[in-house]
Amino acid sequence: MKIGLALGGGDNETPRQLVDRIAKAEADGFPSVWLANIFSLDALTVLALAGERTSKIELGTAVVPTYPRHPHAMAQQAATVNAACGGRLALGLGRSHQMVIENMFGIPYDKPIAHMREYLTIVRDLTRDGKCAVNGDAYKVNASLSVAGGSAFPLLIGALMPKMLELCGELCDGTLTWMSGPVHIEKNIVPTLAKAAARAGRPQPRVVASLPLSVTSDPAAAKEFAAKTFQIYGMLPVYRACLDAEGVAGPADLALVGDEATVRAGLDRLAAAGATDFYGAVFPTPGDDGSRKRTTEFLASL
Repeated sequence: MKIGLALGGGDNETPRQLVDRIAKAEADGFPSVWLANIFSLDALTVLALAGERTSKIELGTAVVPTYPRHPHAMAQQAATVNAACGGRLALGLGRSHQMVIENMFGIPYDKPIAHMREYLTIVRDLTRDGKCAVNGDAYKVNASLSVAGGSAFPLLIGALMPKMLELCGELCDGTLTWMSGPVHIEKNIVPTLAKAAARAGRPQPRVVASLPLSVTSDPAAAKEFAAKTFQIYGMLPVYRACLDAEGVAGPADLALVGDEATVRAGLDRLAAAGATDFYGAVFPTPGDDGSRKRTTEFLASL
């Protein structure tokens, strides 16, 4: 299982500061970094800048919401970023959540599975074949795309539940999970992906897992902090379903906290469950000033 880093979405950071962190992650030996795209910096723009400062690290989004961007615009931007970073982009897409898309953005959150199928087909065809012809319910796109220096790149989605996982297995190179533990991954995510990919005659997609983690000498404080910091995820329907599938009460119960051996054991359980990659969402333990540095150095050592 490859160990990468989740570097957030740039909250309280300038683009230059986030690019500096990506360059350091490469220098530390991490094979991948993954940026969220929420209410701060634009992840794809930052990754284009990071491409100039790095040479080998995989540059991923986890994830860019689909509804606010037309799929042709998404394909065009992603292909441009991929060309700028020498073919190292991994484009992670997701539907986001109804409370964000409808309540905040004012965009109808209609037929999310059908929406994602059409969206993925358009992005995939444009970036791999240079053209698409989709006459769907949400999108009617008959267009071409040509980006000099561009090449095909991995296309992943945030797929956690059966219908979206089936779509992922049929059309994508991987799923990006969050708040999904080893039970849910082994019993639900991996088998569903494998069956869908086999039906489509495709290789089994990557399972790129992520959980909060902190290597610390005060696991009780870390759990308390995680319970407060990640509380919202226990309230969002799709993540609540993941937690229920895992048989845990809340996000803090999935956080990997403790000494190096304890966290390593948690990572080993994810690998045994079928995760091919892990991107660590490192958080600091209050009262343990060295926990963030200790955690990052531990992950780099793996």
